[in-house]
Amino acid sequence: MSDQKISVAVNPAASSPAPAAAQKHGVDPLAIIVRFQSLIGLVLVAIGGVIFSPRRHGEILFLNPDNIANIVRAVSETGIIAIGMTFVIITAGIDLSVGAVLGLSAVVTATMMISGGFGLIPTILAVLAMGVVFGIVQGAISTRFRLEAFIVTLAGLQAARGLALIVSGNQYINISYGDGPGLAPPVFAVLGERLFDNTVPVATIVFIIFAAIATLVLNTTRFGRYVYAVGGNERAARISGVPVSMVKISVYAITGFASALAGIVHAGQFNFGSANDGMGYELTAIAAVVIGGTSLFGGAGSMVGTVAGTIMLGALANILQLNNITPATQLLATAAIIVLAAVLQSLVRRREGLGR
Repeated sequence: MSDQKISVAVNPAASSPAPAAAQKHGVDPLAIIVRFQSLIGLVLVAIGGVIFSPRRHGEILFLNPDNIANIVRAVSETGIIAIGMTFVIITAGIDLSVGAVLGLSAVVTATMMISGGFGLIPTILAVLAMGVVFGIVQGAISTRFRLEAFIVTLAGLQAARGLALIVSGNQYINISYGDGPGLAPPVFAVLGERLFDNTVPVATIVFIIFAAIATLVLNTTRFGRYVYAVGGNERAARISGVPVSMVKISVYAITGFASALAGIVHAGQFNFGSANDGMGYELTAIAAVVIGGTSLFGGAGSMVGTVAGTIMLGALANILQLNNITPATQLLATAAIIVLAAVLQSLVRRREGLGR
């Protein structure tokens, strides 16, 4: 498969005349705003945080190192999921099961170590493999039977929650550490700690490493080019020889892996597993991806944008919490940002002559 063919699949309209507006005005300012919306939004939120942050003894609480660490720790789990979700949304798909798979993974992690007596490495490998298989099954069903991913992953959400309830018996599975039976390996507790002079949460380090690996995969590998090609124009990608079905199944395997990884991190941070863990995380992850500039229509997006969108949401929630704003208002503010991001994407597509 040559890179030339792939570029045709990604940009099927590259040889067509540019829209009149683009020809007349050159670079579209709105398109630039959409492309960098997450970074622009993150800067604006940071500025707002400095302006509206409460002060204590002259110190801006928002900029306190412990507060910054709390922000990035709080978004680490949804950030890991959002990284996986970016692959799916670039292919014009969606995965609603990610929060439930996180809950299932946290429960299985706790159960294997506490009740099953498994060691750290076997537990982690088994849980990650479970997440990958769950994603593969969803991707295969959606692709093989040409079903909407929304429906398939909605069913997957219910299935994962049901399995988590069965495994846990609808009970919290607490994780205690030690060397005897019914105790988890003490090293697992490191996921809830902070490194570098008790400043950087380990969960954040996991998030950053996963984001870096995903960025390399998306930007430097043939698979990454295939992902963009399938989302940009599936029919053209298929004609060019891109294994469309394999790519679609693979991106759901990635979200399954990401959700399982987030579940392991969750269990390590909070020292328990529950079937209710991860509720609503799928919506937060999707919001971070969309705010990060990844197109809901497929074919465009970046991991850097997703990371910025994730941190932006966390910073916004933190500012509102510091000012004692109710959770209801936080949800409304997030909803407004999501709608604004989607509207900007739609306006740019219309200017480019791509329709809805």
